Amino acid sequence: MTTWIRVCRLDELEVLWGEAALIEGEQFALFRLPDDRVHAVSNQDPATGSQVLSRGIVGSRGDRATIASPLHKQVYDLETGECFSAPDYRLPVFAVRIVDGVVEIDTRPDRGQSGAAA
Repeated sequence: MTTWIRVCRLDELEVLWGEAALIEGEQFALFRLPDDRVHAVSNQDPATGSQVLSRGIVGSRGDRATIASPLHKQVYDLETGECFSAPDYRLPVFAVRIVDGVVEIDTRPDRGQSGAAA
């Protein structure tokens, strides 16, 4: 059973800027893209264990939205968690939906792909 957690209003997220959210003791990183899709991933860098991914650099590989770790620059697919630059690493992703302008996430990892459009 999916349990959706209300995180914030969509308009509180800046485009192409990460925000960290602490939910039930776990840190998440949320990213709003220019088309108002929102992605949620673990804030924990798989390579170092540091809680820093919300400060990463949003980019793309072809048509795939990405986040680059601010520490060692591993590049992750925001939708699937796949690491393009180091295949041994994987970033947990979380399902996102927008309900009445509010971003909600399912805090169980990998329950579908990350990302939802407003």
